[in-house]
Amino acid sequence: MQYQILQIAIENGIAVVTISREKALNALNRQTMDELRHFFSETASSIEGLKGVVLTGAGEKAFVAGADITEFQGLSPEQGQALAQRGQDLFFLIEKFSKPVVAAVNGFALGGGCELAMSCHLRIAGEKARFGQPEVNLGLIPGYGGTQRLIQYIGKTKATELLMTADMLGAEEALRLGLVNSVVPAGEEVGKAVELIEKIATKAPVAISKIIETVNAYFAEEVDGFAYEVAAFGQCCATEDFKEGAAAFVEKRKAAFTGK
Repeated sequence: MQYQILQIAIENGIAVVTISREKALNALNRQTMDELRHFFSETASSIEGLKGVVLTGAGEKAFVAGADITEFQGLSPEQGQALAQRGQDLFFLIEKFSKPVVAAVNGFALGGGCELAMSCHLRIAGEKARFGQPEVNLGLIPGYGGTQRLIQYIGKTKATELLMTADMLGAEEALRLGLVNSVVPAGEEVGKAVELIEKIATKAPVAISKIIETVNAYFAEEVDGFAYEVAAFGQCCATEDFKEGAAAFVEKRKAAFTGK
């Protein structure tokens, strides 16, 4: 697929994916969603030695300022449901991706942008970042998972308030509430995200993928997360990474993991 909106830079096994619609504040239109879906379902798996993905927005004003509302006008209930389902399917694809996905939030992350950031495994916020779900201002509710993931991250009481008032969270309050992992000076978001992935990449790759799976299992209604953890623990015991990690610990040396 020839990407027209996504700009992809790969260095040392880390893919920095930039949503480049700066004039539209990187709003999520259909093409952007299609390109993201293709990247995470097709392109990413073909990147040799991939350690993780950093997702960010072009410019200094916005990570993603929301969905492209011009595509929402005139939707029937059936079309609205299909649109929401399409967005949820994409964000589940990101959430379940086997390598770390870190959102580098460099400005507004509103509506679909906030939902996109929440679908990533980790979030680094610049000091100018702003988060919010303002859909009630349009007579809508979040449709890409916002009502569910916001509760998971910051709890029912505060999430309900933000969903009902459309208020925005600044970066420091987002950190205090647990929505983001850290706050950095403006312009340093991608660098910090890369640094975080580099640190994670020193750990056992199979175990990292199992961490992603088991954390997601906690929130899956049809899955017993504890039972899933037991099974995943057993699977890790059969890996070369486990043998190497245990041997390195006993021998007091740094482990050389192979991801097998």
